[in-house]
Amino acid sequence: MTTASYSGTSAPAVSRSLLALRYLALLSTLNVVFQGVTAGEVLMKNHEALLLLHEVGAVTVHVLTGLATVAAALYWRSTRTSPWPAVLAAVVFVASFVQAAVGNDRTLYIHVPRALLLLLGATWLLAWSWLAARQPAAER
Repeated sequence: MTTASYSGTSAPAVSRSLLALRYLALLSTLNVVFQGVTAGEVLMKNHEALLLLHEVGAVTVHVLTGLATVAAALYWRSTRTSPWPAVLAAVVFVASFVQAAVGNDRTLYIHVPRALLLLLGATWLLAWSWLAARQPAAER
């Protein structure tokens, strides 16, 4: 890993794909949390207008997790480290579509627990992406 000098200190250089993954994973995780907030309001029947926000948020989850998958795959391809972050990103991306497919009144018993799993996967990817540059390449 190369280092760049900033004000006399050295910091590891971060590849563009890892930087993209970090921010896409952050946005994905924040969006899944937002989905939980809007879902809670919709379930409590407080704000029917929030249903539209929840639906738009679902599309946003698809876009962000899809882009995170591309960034994770590019990072894996450029570093040739373990592929599990790219696989996890792809699983989260596919899970977001399954989540949307079971998001109606008759299947909320599946939709709500799966939302927690989706949040767990997105958060795991987020944590890994920010901690990845701290480890030597051989340990990733």
